[in-house]
Amino acid sequence: MTRDRDEALVRPNRPLGPVREHFWKVQRMAQATGVDLAASMEGDALSQEDWAEMVARCRSCAWTEGCGRWLAQGDEAGRDCPEACRNQQSFDLLKAVAAE
Repeated sequence: MTRDRDEALVRPNRPLGPVREHFWKVQRMAQATGVDLAASMEGDALSQEDWAEMVARCRSCAWTEGCGRWLAQGDEAGRDCPEACRNQQSFDLLKAVAAE
């Protein structure tokens, strides 16, 4: 039996992580993957609601420690977002929109 990626990364009844910590993790992940969140918001590719949802997904993710280790591996922008990241699809979409 296989588990859906999101199901595997979200633990039921798990307390959400601190807002400030995950706000900055999303910022750092964006930078590492080459996504300019400010430009995405200015270009209407990212709404305030979308941004809040990304932080909320990060707060509920069970891969937080892995994320921290991945982010610590380097600061070069443009890396591929890890599949374990609950915001991978959002970062990939924002990157594609920016490239258009």
